Amino acid sequence: MAAASLLVLLTAPVHAKTCADQTVWARGEPSVLQWLAKAKTKANWRAKVRALPDLGDPFANWERAENATEHCVSGPSGTVCDFEGTPCRKD
Repeated sequence: MAAASLLVLLTAPVHAKTCADQTVWARGEPSVLQWLAKAKTKANWRAKVRALPDLGDPFANWERAENATEHCVSGPSGTVCDFEGTPCRKD
């Protein structure tokens, strides 16, 4: 059984991706809830990536971004997040 498991690992497809030459930065709107602030920021990041002529929708998945950073700060008006990452697409 171990040999069969090893064979599966050796023949499993590798999911390659192609990344952009630039990073994209976005800021979200303030929100009382941190998860909502993150959701707004991801939406803004995706919109910026989709608007770039050489990238578009295939690159607009935050979970595929390389060198991704999320920074959120809470204050009197709520939580605001900044996201920065290099957009990538699955090949």
